[in-house]
Amino acid sequence: MRTSVPAAAAALILVLLGVPSGARAAAVFVELNPSTVPAGDELSIRASCEDNLKAATVTAEPIGSVTVSPEFGFLTATVRVPADTEPGDYPVALRCQEGGAATSTLHVVAGVEPSRGPATGGGGTAGGATGSMLIGGGLLAVLAGLGLGFMSLRRRRLG
Repeated sequence: MRTSVPAAAAALILVLLGVPSGARAAAVFVELNPSTVPAGDELSIRASCEDNLKAATVTAEPIGSVTVSPEFGFLTATVRVPADTEPGDYPVALRCQEGGAATSTLHVVAGVEPSRGPATGGGGTAGGATGSMLIGGGLLAVLAGLGLGFMSLRRRRLG
């Protein structure tokens, strides 16, 4: 496949001018894990700036201003969303010391207590008169089966 002269010239000009690549432009980010939390829960912040050896600041309305510190090649912090935070979407902003910035969104939902599961069971774990009746019925069925088996073996020998 032949490369055209204008395309090769354009690529050479971009390399010489030092136009930033897509990977370099994506080096500044802020992530929330999880990004959807009930009020009162913790979330982890992971961010990256051009220089991850310097601390940066993350701000959001419910959590205030948080300093993310260098750890494992990223900038990290753990924060708790206040229990009285209203449900909604809150913008989160990262400000790097060298001037980079990034944004994300924190989704706060209402805290809901789970309800009790259905009352299931029976069998040997059933209490009260019902449990005794089920166990007695099971034993009676086993004895009836043994009796029928004994009778059928006896008939074969006789017949």
